[in-house]
Amino acid sequence: MRTFTSFDELSDAIGEELGTSEWLTIEQERVDRFADATGDHQWIHVDVERAASGPFGGTIAHGYLTLSLIPLLGAQVLALDTPGAKLNYGVNKVRFPAPLLVGSRIRAHVSIASVTDIPKGKQLIAHHTIEIEGQEKPACVAETVVLLLPN
Repeated sequence: MRTFTSFDELSDAIGEELGTSEWLTIEQERVDRFADATGDHQWIHVDVERAASGPFGGTIAHGYLTLSLIPLLGAQVLALDTPGAKLNYGVNKVRFPAPLLVGSRIRAHVSIASVTDIPKGKQLIAHHTIEIEGQEKPACVAETVVLLLPN
C-alpha cells in the first residue's frame, strides 16, 4: 500500500499506477444484502434459478455494488495521511463495461489522475479499474473525487 503524507507527494504521483488490491470473491450473500439495502431485487441479481437461464448464465452483481466496493479495495492500495479532513465529493465517468458474475473474483487498480487547487484545499481525482479475474473487460471504471482540506 502507498501512503501519502503531503499534497506534494500526491502531485508527484499524478499518472502513476499505485498498485493493485487483493482479490475479492463476489458471493451471492453480498449481492442479496446489497439488494436488501437498496431495494433493487431485479431477478438478474437475486433469483439464482431464473438467472441460470438468463443472458449471463447466472446472477450478476449490481453495478452500484461494484462501485461501492471501491473504498474497500482502494484502501488496500492508497492511504491518505495528509493533514486535515478528507471528504468524498463525487464520482466521474463511471462505466460498467462487463457484467460481474457472482462467484467471480475482482481487484482494483488505482492511479492518481489529478491533484488540483481549490479555494479550501486540494481536489484529488483517483482512477479505479475493477478487474474481473480471467476477463479482458473490467467490471467497473470510475474516477473518485476527494476533497482534501487542510487543518
